Amino acid sequence: MSGPEIWSDVAHDVDLAVPPELRRRIGVIGAGAIVDNAHLPAYAAAGLEVVAIYDLDTERAADVASRHGIPTIHTSLEDLLDDPAVEIVDIAVVASAQPQIVRQAVARGKHMLCQKPFAPDLETGRELVELARAAGVHVAVNQQMRFEEGIAAARSIVQRGWIGRPTAIEFRTDIVTDWSDWPWLLTSDRLEISYHSIHYLDSIRSILGDPERVFCVGGSRPGQAARGETRTMSTLVYPDGVSAVLHVNHENIAGDFRAEFRIDGSEGSVRGTLGLLYDYPHGRPDTLELFSRVLPTDGWLPYPVTRRWIPDAFVGPMAGLLRAIADGTEAPTAAADNLGTLALVEALYTSMSTHEAQKVDA
Repeated sequence: MSGPEIWSDVAHDVDLAVPPELRRRIGVIGAGAIVDNAHLPAYAAAGLEVVAIYDLDTERAADVASRHGIPTIHTSLEDLLDDPAVEIVDIAVVASAQPQIVRQAVARGKHMLCQKPFAPDLETGRELVELARAAGVHVAVNQQMRFEEGIAAARSIVQRGWIGRPTAIEFRTDIVTDWSDWPWLLTSDRLEISYHSIHYLDSIRSILGDPERVFCVGGSRPGQAARGETRTMSTLVYPDGVSAVLHVNHENIAGDFRAEFRIDGSEGSVRGTLGLLYDYPHGRPDTLELFSRVLPTDGWLPYPVTRRWIPDAFVGPMAGLLRAIADGTEAPTAAADNLGTLALVEALYTSMSTHEAQKVDA
C-alpha cells in the first residue's frame, strides 16, 4: 500500500490548526529563549494573538515584544494578571517560581498554560490542581513533545491498530547538551529526568497510559559542569508484558549522536528520529517509518513529516487548552492528567536513590 493512500487520515489526526472561534488573547509571563524561539513563533503561525508580556528583565521583555509585535509590556506580574485584555496566561518561568504564579492567576480566574515540570513535587501539583478546579479555571501543561509531528503520527498509527497490540516503546538518545544555556539547571540536583526525559515520559503516557512499576539508574560524566544526573536508563512496566525503555545520555563527547524512538506491536512497528536533538536548537527534519502486516505495507513506509518540534509543536498544548475552555472538556495536557507524569518522575527518582523498582502513584 502506498503512502498517499493511508497518510491523509493520520495527517488529520496530527493537525494543529486553531479555528478562529476558539482563539483568545494571550499574556506571556517570561521572555526567555524558549518564548522567543518557540512559543511566540508557534502562536503567530497559528493565528493566536499575544497582547501582553512580562519578565523580571523589562529590557528583555521590551526587546522580545518589539520583534514579535506584542503591544503591551507590563512591569509587574500583578499588572499582567490584572490586565482585562489578557484571557489566557502562558507561564514560561523556572519551575520553582511557577506555583506562586499559578496561585495568583487562579485567584484572578485566569485560564493558563504552565511550563513543565508543572510543580516541584506531586503534593504541590495536587494542591494547584484542586485550587484551579475549585475556581473553575482551566490549567494545562506545556508538554509539547506529544504534539511533535512524528510522535503524534506514531500515536495515531498505534490508535488505528496498524501495528496490532503495542508491546514495547523505546527511546534512545545519545547526544551532548550544553546545560550552561540554562544556568539555573547547572546547580539543580534533579536534571535529566525532570527537564528532558519528562518529554519522553509524557509522550509514552499519551500512547500506553500509566505504568504499574518503574526502575531507573542515573549517573554523570566525571568533571561535568552540571550537578545533576545527565545519563539515565529507565524501564516502565505495564500489564501483560508491555514495557517502555529509555536510554538517555547527554555527555556523548565522541559526536556520534542519535535520537531515536521505536514502537513495536504484535503486527508491526513504527520507528523514527527526533531531528531537533541532532543539532539543537537548529535541528533537522524528523523521520518516521511504518512497517505493518495489517495494512499491509511493502517493507518500511515513510511518513512525510513536514513540521518540527521547535517551534511547531508548541501550539499543541495551547490549542488543547483553548478547545477545553470552549467546550468544557479536559485538555490533552490538562494539569490533572499531568499529575500522572509528575508521579512517574517522582517514582523514577525514588528508584534511582533506592536502587529498587517502585510502584507508580498515579
